Amino acid sequence: MAYLSLDGEWTLTATGGPVPADFPHGPVRAVVPGCVHTDLLRAGLIDDPFDGDNETRQQWIGSTVWRYEREFEWSPDGSARYDMVAAGLDTLASLSVNGSPVGTTANQHRSYRFDIGHLLRPGLNRVAIEFDAPVDAAERIAEQHGGALPHVNHHPYNSLRKTASNFGWDWGIDVATSGIWKSVGIEAWSDVRIASVRPLVDVVGDFGVLTAHVSLESPARANTVTVTVARDGHELGHAEAVVHESGALRVIVPDVELWWPIGHGHQPLYDVTVTAGESVWAGRVGFRTVSLDTSTDADGNRFVISVNGRPIWIRGANWIPDHAFATEVTGARVERRIADAVDANMNLLRVWGGGMYESEDFYRICDERGVLVWQDFLLACAAYAEEPWLASEIEAEAREAVTRLSAHASLILWNGNNENIVGFAEWGWRSTLAGRTWGNGYYRSLFPSIVAELDPTRPYTPGSPYSFDDYLSPNDDKNGTVHIWDVWNQKDYTAYREWRPRFVAEFGFQGPPAWTTLTDAVHDAPLEPHGEQMLVHQKAEQGNLKLEHGYLGHLPAPRSIEDWHFTTQLNQANAMRFGIEYFRSLTPYNTGTIVWQLNDDWPVISWAAVDFAERRKPLWYALRAAYRPRLLTIQPAPDGLDLVVINDSPDAWTGSLVVERRSFDGAVLHSTSMSLDAAARSVQRHPLAVDSVTPGDEGTELIVATVAGGAPEDRAFWNFAEAIDQQLDPDPIEVEATATEEGARIVVTARSYVRDITVLADRADAAASVDASLVTLLPGESAEFELRSGRPIDPAAACDPTVLRHANQLVGQARAADVPSPA
Repeated sequence: MAYLSLDGEWTLTATGGPVPADFPHGPVRAVVPGCVHTDLLRAGLIDDPFDGDNETRQQWIGSTVWRYEREFEWSPDGSARYDMVAAGLDTLASLSVNGSPVGTTANQHRSYRFDIGHLLRPGLNRVAIEFDAPVDAAERIAEQHGGALPHVNHHPYNSLRKTASNFGWDWGIDVATSGIWKSVGIEAWSDVRIASVRPLVDVVGDFGVLTAHVSLESPARANTVTVTVARDGHELGHAEAVVHESGALRVIVPDVELWWPIGHGHQPLYDVTVTAGESVWAGRVGFRTVSLDTSTDADGNRFVISVNGRPIWIRGANWIPDHAFATEVTGARVERRIADAVDANMNLLRVWGGGMYESEDFYRICDERGVLVWQDFLLACAAYAEEPWLASEIEAEAREAVTRLSAHASLILWNGNNENIVGFAEWGWRSTLAGRTWGNGYYRSLFPSIVAELDPTRPYTPGSPYSFDDYLSPNDDKNGTVHIWDVWNQKDYTAYREWRPRFVAEFGFQGPPAWTTLTDAVHDAPLEPHGEQMLVHQKAEQGNLKLEHGYLGHLPAPRSIEDWHFTTQLNQANAMRFGIEYFRSLTPYNTGTIVWQLNDDWPVISWAAVDFAERRKPLWYALRAAYRPRLLTIQPAPDGLDLVVINDSPDAWTGSLVVERRSFDGAVLHSTSMSLDAAARSVQRHPLAVDSVTPGDEGTELIVATVAGGAPEDRAFWNFAEAIDQQLDPDPIEVEATATEEGARIVVTARSYVRDITVLADRADAAASVDASLVTLLPGESAEFELRSGRPIDPAAACDPTVLRHANQLVGQARAADVPSPA
């Protein structure tokens, strides 16, 4: 077999649509893989789409028809077939070779293969791919089929098989793209081609069982297929059989080493090679079993994910496309993002249904790091027609996705959709639909049948949220999975305690990106929360008003844009830590949380923990703390307060606990001790004595629970009042800073109680990051912060009040502003 890559330089021409009068009439240099926006930006024909309000000015791009062309040399080599293979075309494309039609495509989420041998000629050839305008096409197709079905946001994305969030979302820019977004080339072959391999695994006793389901394309229809399993270059098993169109070959691997999620064991991966004639498929598998328990108990329906028979308490995040232009996401960027998840003590990422089936890099790295993957089918927040014009494409993409991803040990769950069942049940769709199909057949019939046929080793759930009973609300917290959005949209974050969920698959609270990320894209003068460009970079409905309502009662109203930025970032972090610690305190009744969201796809005010410029927000540090495998948290109880000990580690947690009620100046007002003896994977609740939980003055006292002799982070705080109502010392710290070769080191020592010390590293140096933030100290305690930027940082800059921040500072500034000036 031979492959001629057609990646590289193409030309790009606008052939129809609202093209600006000054746009070049001739072709523009293009790069494949890529998309129109990145090509135009590279050519200097548009400004950065993410900057300022350029989004609005560039809407014409998504309403324009674009044509890609290139020439290539070809000579016959005696092969029987020459196929043009397009791994990804976005989206409605017409292909031609040497002026003759090849075929059309209608789906960004699948690949295409066309026999073009009869169109090729020795020497110079020309290929062209023309893309229909995606925005106009979505609207036209919706009208052709009876009008738009219910959907969120402003374009009928549900009439096209294209990444939904590419048309904009409540965190995403509207940049409807066109282009050749994955590799394209010509594959030459003769006798046999391996069309697909599904290497499904099982574990029986000490044996790993690999069943390789192989599909062939071959004129001969009978070929010898060989499957080998190896590790570290040593063959461990082998099978061979004659296969016609398809067949299954089984390989037994003795003394198999199990693959485990992070925190539960190692991630051994085995090399699998399949050969048929000259055609070779290579991949890796991990031997493990997966199950999902949704059975009924005394409270409702469970949602328990188990790997190798062991229940896994999920600490996860939702994953969206990591860049609005998918071709800009490199393997290195994906690796850094997954490192963000691992470093924050996460063990699962949910690939959300409004995005895309992710790159091989994503799943490979998750395999290697032990990060579990919950994979949505790509239908989100909309009703989807079930008639053949759309159903045929949805089935084709689902079959390809299940087949492609079946090798990956990290993938442990298929999910039918995001919020479509709850949309039908509770968002008023039924009256709007008036009997039209809306997608139920996909979730209850098509997808489960495809999973049962192609990947029966993994569980399937019809949707998220879902209660696993047709006669219950899909978002009932006693059953299955829930999405909690009343807190962000309507209520104070303390309302998380109004829920008692079995499993939270989505919940989140907004905050702005890092200061540099924000101000690199927003240029309002003066900069303020409701400025024109600021609101371009805030996609949530009334988002900045909700940010303001969110901090009321917790933190004082900001007096400056710098204070607004830190206040809303800090409140986001506190809200999510509050929710996660409460939900984890319900373990094992609650079996997991998946926060919304890990990442961003452009510089925006959003729910993300890591912003688009890859800067970790204060929220990220809150997640790292709340997701620690070993966690102490103080939670309300019917008769007072409980100290909850969560030990999601493989070893017992033993020692002694000290619970103190202290004043802000450090005085111990009451102290008690209790034994710590938490078995592996266990939760304990310790009621606290009345004397511990009864303050003399709520505004000047707190409770501290500590593991004697434990790490500094092995403790929990209970504040009797919110920061805004506490008598916090506005100048509670002493600071020493020194420059280092890589940045700076800051040592902070507390004179009195100081809450949530946060280092906004990028404000000292745009390239800087910091190892810790959201650190709370008692009087006499110290904390060290390491800033890294690859060059020395001025100590004065590192200690600047806009860099080194804390809640006391906010409260003190507000109180100072409220004090009348002397007459």
